[in-house]
Amino acid sequence: MKKESIYGLTLEQLIEWLQDHGQKKSRALRVWDWLYRKRVATFSEMTDLNPECLELLTDHFTLQSLREHTSQESVDGTIKFLFKLPDENLIETVLMRHKFGSSVCVTTQVGCNIGCSFCASGLLTKHRDLSGSEIVEQIMKVQEYMDNAHQGEKVSHVVVMGIGEPFDNYINVMDALRIIIDHKGLAIPGRGITISTSGLADKIYEFADSDLKVNLAISLHAPTNELREQIMKINRVYPLEKIIPAVEYYLAKTKRRVTLEYILLKDLNDQREHALQLASLIKNIQQLININLIPYNPVDEHPQYQRSDHETMLAFYDVLKKHGINCSIRLEHGRDIEAACGQLRSKQVKANQG
Repeated sequence: MKKESIYGLTLEQLIEWLQDHGQKKSRALRVWDWLYRKRVATFSEMTDLNPECLELLTDHFTLQSLREHTSQESVDGTIKFLFKLPDENLIETVLMRHKFGSSVCVTTQVGCNIGCSFCASGLLTKHRDLSGSEIVEQIMKVQEYMDNAHQGEKVSHVVVMGIGEPFDNYINVMDALRIIIDHKGLAIPGRGITISTSGLADKIYEFADSDLKVNLAISLHAPTNELREQIMKINRVYPLEKIIPAVEYYLAKTKRRVTLEYILLKDLNDQREHALQLASLIKNIQQLININLIPYNPVDEHPQYQRSDHETMLAFYDVLKKHGINCSIRLEHGRDIEAACGQLRSKQVKANQG
């Protein structure tokens, strides 16, 4: 019998499963505590459970579906993990250190079909979605590393910005986030979690109607449809005329700010005219918008794109600020180990795909 990862169950689902198998609710609560607070590696370490309950768990579930294949550490302390899934596929997960804590960037798909022409992740054709358990276990594996190497340090933030389009794997991602947020478990607060989408407008509406109070970021990267279609083929399906109303609905429904991500590409989308077009695009919603300007990280396979120089980035930033728009230039993490924004793709994975 194939065993499922126990990290795919919400607390409510775990309670229901154990009760269906003759166990008390209190035992499910103890199992949850062992999983996410004590963070055991085996079921046998759950010493306050009766033998029957332990046997049930051991027979039906696994705690170790992901295996660490390799890891790399950047000069800035960022660590990129390459994990092997049960089907031998490989995914990347990144641990980043900040003054405010430690964040984990999780992957949601094996490969990506969005096809942003500047992004390394799009070099890997989507093979499959990750399950909710495979998303949760990325955080558990990073937390295990931190427990061993930095006792007392805890994952404080999660960014759903790794390989894949999270809203293209909507149900599994939402299930994983509910497990991550659960106050009896990892208890990572919603304000410390950000999910990023390339602009799947229908899912933005659905996300607005959900009960998940986590942060939303949208990869915009261009202020006009013509320019956005050059670098993001998804814009043919979800042009700005669909994305902006979806954002307006989200803002009205949730009263939560939205971050617009904007990668600056030299001489392509980084000029003053583009900043003015961007300011005009969001003028009706700018009070609830943050714009995150992202320095482009080079990808060998996309030599046509270059990083904007520092003066150009500052000039773009100044135009937005003068229009009263809240914006920032993203700090970089792990660029030297290809763990920064737009660089994730795993050369090992590409080699395996041939």
